[in-house]
Amino acid sequence: MSKKDFLSKLYLNTLEKGQVSWQSPSNIALVKYWGKYGEQLPKNTSISFTLSNCHTKTTLFYEPKTTEDYEFEVYLDGKREEGFEPKILKFFDRIEKFIRFLKDYRFRLETTNSFPHSSGIASSASGMSALALCLMEMELRLRSATFENELTKEFFNQKASFLARLGSGSACRSIEGPLIVWGELPEIPNSSNLYGTKYPFEVHPNFENYQDTILLVDKGEKQVSSTVGHNLMHEHPFAEERFAQANANMKKLIPVLKEGNLDAFIKIVESEALSLHAMMMTSMPYFILMKPNTLEIINRIWSFRKETGSKVCFTLDAGANVHVLYPESEKAQVYDFIKKELVAYCQNSQYICDQIGKGAKKL
Repeated sequence: MSKKDFLSKLYLNTLEKGQVSWQSPSNIALVKYWGKYGEQLPKNTSISFTLSNCHTKTTLFYEPKTTEDYEFEVYLDGKREEGFEPKILKFFDRIEKFIRFLKDYRFRLETTNSFPHSSGIASSASGMSALALCLMEMELRLRSATFENELTKEFFNQKASFLARLGSGSACRSIEGPLIVWGELPEIPNSSNLYGTKYPFEVHPNFENYQDTILLVDKGEKQVSSTVGHNLMHEHPFAEERFAQANANMKKLIPVLKEGNLDAFIKIVESEALSLHAMMMTSMPYFILMKPNTLEIINRIWSFRKETGSKVCFTLDAGANVHVLYPESEKAQVYDFIKKELVAYCQNSQYICDQIGKGAKKL
C-alpha cells in the first residue's frame, strides 16, 4: 500500500447530525520507536503488545456546516480542553487530503481515558487511534453502508492506522492486537512505515494472555514531551547505532516469540527499555524521565527474579512508570510480589492491572 491508496474517494452519501464512538487501547512497545523522519515515519522497526484495560473512549459528534474552515471543540472527562486543540488542528491539517469531509462538519470530540494522561502511558496512542477510527466510521457511512461493497475490514484498519500515525506515531499500533509491528523490515512480510501490521509469525503459548501491571510512579505530566524527545534524535551522537540496535533486536525477537524463550525475551525487552532512556540522558539537551522510585522498582524486580527464578521483567515507556511484564502462569506469584514489595514505590500506591488485548472496538 502507498499513500495514494488512502486518498479520499468519492462520497456517495451525505450525513445529517449524528455521532460515532470507538474505544481504542494503549500499547506498550517491546522494541522501542524513538526517532522519526518525514511525516511521522519511524527510523526503526518497533513491535508492541496491545493492552486491554488502558484505553481511550472517544465519541465524535458531528453536524453539517457551510463555513470553510475547521470547527471543533475537545472535551476530556467532560471538561473543555483548549490546550489539546492545537494538536487536533495539526492532525486535521495532515489528514485533510485523506479525509476530505473535515471542513464540512462541526465536531465536538468527547474523550475519556481509563488511565492518567501524559504520564508515560501512551495516551496519545489510544486517543489518536480512537479519533482516527471515529473518522473512518464517518467515511464508511459516507461511502457505503457495508464493508463488502466499498471498504474491506483490512483496508478500514490499515487506513485508520495510517491516519492515527499522523497524529501520534505509536497510535498506529493501537488499532489491532495482540502484537503489532510498525516499520519496514525485510524479515517481516508486509511490514510498513505507513501503518501498523499484525505480527505475522507463530507465537508460543508462553505469550498468550501476557500480563502487564503498570506501576504509577509519577502520574504528573512529563517534563519533556515525546515529540520533543523524538526531535532530539536528529542530532543525537548515538542515533544511528540506536536504530541499528532496535532493528537487530526485532530480528532476534522473531525466534524468541516462536520458541517461547522467556529468558531471551527478558534480555531484549529490558535492554530496549534502558536503551530508550539512555537516548534521553545522552541527547542535547539531556533529560531524565525516570524517578528514584523507578530505579528502586527495577532493582527489586532483578532481585526477585534472581531469588525465585521468576520470568518477570520490566519495560518503560517515555516516562517514570514501570510496566511489569510476566506470563499468565506466574500471575498469582508476581501479583503477590508487586503488592508486598513494589506498590510502596507508586504514587498514592496506585497501579493498573492489564494484559494483552485484541485491539480497538466500536461502541
